[in-house]
Amino acid sequence: MRSDAVSLLHFDFCLLPLPVQLTQLSIDTARSAVQERKTTALALAEAHYARIQKEDGQIGAFLTLCKERALEQADRIDRMAAEGKPLPPLGGVPIAIKDVISTRGVRTTAGSKILGNYVPPYDCTAVARMEAAGAVVLGKTNCDEFAMGSSNENSAFHPVRNPRDLNRVPGGSSGGSAAAVAADMAVVALGSDTGGSIRQPASFCGVVGFMPTYGRVSRYGLIAFASSLDHIGPLAKTVKDAAIVLRTIAGRDSMDSTSADVPVPDYVAELEKPVRGLKLGVAKEYFGDGLDDEVRHAVESAIDKFKSLGCEVLPVSLPHTPYAIPTYYLIATAEASSNLARYDGVRYGHRAPGVNSLSEMYRRSRDEGFGAEVKRRIMLGTYALSAGYYDAYYLKAQKVRSLVARDFEEAFRKVDAIVTPTSPTAAFRLGAKSNDPLAMYLADIYTVTADLAGIPGISVPCGETREKLPIGLQILGKHFDEATVLRLAQAYEQAV
Repeated sequence: MRSDAVSLLHFDFCLLPLPVQLTQLSIDTARSAVQERKTTALALAEAHYARIQKEDGQIGAFLTLCKERALEQADRIDRMAAEGKPLPPLGGVPIAIKDVISTRGVRTTAGSKILGNYVPPYDCTAVARMEAAGAVVLGKTNCDEFAMGSSNENSAFHPVRNPRDLNRVPGGSSGGSAAAVAADMAVVALGSDTGGSIRQPASFCGVVGFMPTYGRVSRYGLIAFASSLDHIGPLAKTVKDAAIVLRTIAGRDSMDSTSADVPVPDYVAELEKPVRGLKLGVAKEYFGDGLDDEVRHAVESAIDKFKSLGCEVLPVSLPHTPYAIPTYYLIATAEASSNLARYDGVRYGHRAPGVNSLSEMYRRSRDEGFGAEVKRRIMLGTYALSAGYYDAYYLKAQKVRSLVARDFEEAFRKVDAIVTPTSPTAAFRLGAKSNDPLAMYLADIYTVTADLAGIPGISVPCGETREKLPIGLQILGKHFDEATVLRLAQAYEQAV
């Protein structure tokens, strides 16, 4: 692999100076550099592969690289630029894809041994749309097994380490995607969010993470965890980059019956609208016991910044928030139990060798293929759905979910968006919560509510602790009003 400097010499016109290293470009600057022939898509891809080779041995963000696919796409973009054709919105931009998102011809494991050798025959819709827009897929990023986790320690292959402190977790389950962006190993990445799995890693790694409204982005090709909660969304270095990616992947898809037929605005153009006069809600339920003092101070300072930008800050109440964690872990595990029943060793995935009966093959294949956390959630979900317990657990959780959603509906009658901490703490140390599942589950206490309600949310960096660990500010919006959430995040990002 070439170093950044050698890549710049690949063509004579690449000698033109760039303001930063090739691995530190935004979407716009990367695309413009290729369009204006200051560099090439090939040079960008190889610079990022060199960065991965240098840094990822310690971080562990990637599980599979697809260099041949990346360089073929880069070559197509370079030929367009050489012919003077206008490049598509992501022309030449190196990206990473979370390993629960299907990629044709590229190993997709969901971080699990049971899919250790699975190679999908098709692309996820979001991936297809990114490549159609010119993006260069570098590879697949590590994650908690089947996206079940808050620390990226549940991967069947190896944990991911936080680029800001290698002794700490990057968050989960999209920890590999967040770490890849934070460590300049990709310009942007796709992740998935079921209970906070985009926003919490973004907070821990100091990047932007956006979860769109449920149904805004097609889930076709996303390996299912909890089908009524799963979202695909971007992790990026800037709010504008997140808006560009969302504009690319959003919209109705005939392959996903849950994708919404709702017009997609130009999110990038919406960023330029002023935020003065917008009403922001602050819920006391998100500022109670368990919130770290440094996180509280950083988020309160961010709220003051919004006031200085002309926003009106109002108190709101989300009274069913204390029930969100138990509600989430009943619904999510029940749906996981159903979705993961397909991994039986019959059609694809791991099959235990040397078995003498069908029932033994099922039992051994699943026992060998699934990790401890996945087994725990399958058992919890199966119990919640079992005869005699369905009404007491799963059905009651769905009723409480409706109450959580109603809380947000009531609040959004008064305000345009709600601001909260993304996580009650900054990144914790590797192993600190591995043996305490309940403590790990509580790391998602401020993020699961948005998944339950199906509303959009973003995490944007809002400061650091004394130990230089990033802190995230969460902004939640109304259904299909991603534009307002992004506009507020952009205004804050520019102000600080």
